Amino acid sequence: MGRQLVPRLVDAGHEVFAMTRNESSKAGLSELGAVPIVADALDRGQVEAAVREAKPDVIVHQLTSIGHIDTRHFERSFAATDRLRTEGTDHLLAAGRAAGVRRFVAASNGAFTYARTGGPVKTEQDPLDPSPVSQMAPMIAAIGHLERAVLDADWTEGIVLRYGAFYGPGTSMAPGSQQLEAIRKGKFPIVGDGGGVWSFIHIADAAEATLAAIENGTRGVYNIVDDDPAPVAEWLPELAHKLGAKKPTRVPRFVGRLAAGEAGVVLMTELRGASNAKAKRELGWRPAHPSWRQGLQVA
Repeated sequence: MGRQLVPRLVDAGHEVFAMTRNESSKAGLSELGAVPIVADALDRGQVEAAVREAKPDVIVHQLTSIGHIDTRHFERSFAATDRLRTEGTDHLLAAGRAAGVRRFVAASNGAFTYARTGGPVKTEQDPLDPSPVSQMAPMIAAIGHLERAVLDADWTEGIVLRYGAFYGPGTSMAPGSQQLEAIRKGKFPIVGDGGGVWSFIHIADAAEATLAAIENGTRGVYNIVDDDPAPVAEWLPELAHKLGAKKPTRVPRFVGRLAAGEAGVVLMTELRGASNAKAKRELGWRPAHPSWRQGLQVA
């Protein structure tokens, strides 16, 4: 996201300070047009010092630490990011309040988090999953903490962006990525009926929506997804075809549970998609890749 968002902010005339925990990242951030500041997001003192140095009008919270996702141990895959969404959020909010930040924009998740009941497509008014499977419970609890903290901050304009599943450059669904290679090699079967509905978003479209929220958003939640939520049974075979792979095999839920854990079964069979109508209406944003069908082909 940083590689997509920073140049857009700079091109729009903003002065951008980019926080990183690694000295080695400073040169790359400078090339993108940002002023790098080294700080550990889990160290409140370092975060406060970074915000004092930048004196920002707006804080954009994009802290994550997601690598390969092992659905059998979903909670382990998200443990570091859960801390960034709880402790990291609290540190940024405290620093932002001391600095008088007028707007606070935070990344959330609209791909895996909605309640698994009711219709297939959810709006921002619909609740997060109140009874997630145990492997996903810490991640959804951390998302809930982030959203409440940002939206309840009455001293600033809190904006939450619920992103769909990213694809495109630098994401887990980029050419050569582990996930796409698994699909290409026929190692990504459809579990059960494949009825889990996914909402995707090209990373460039997500960055454009974030810029629109920074400049035009108002307090509240926005789903940042494309126009075409689709069940796994629809998008996975089409993606396999685009990759030149055989049609994915189907396995029953109990086999999927053994191979991918309960979280993997949920992702395949029970997810709900999201509507982008509010973001399009209120942010004046339109995804350049309105459907994953064409977007994934380009990507």
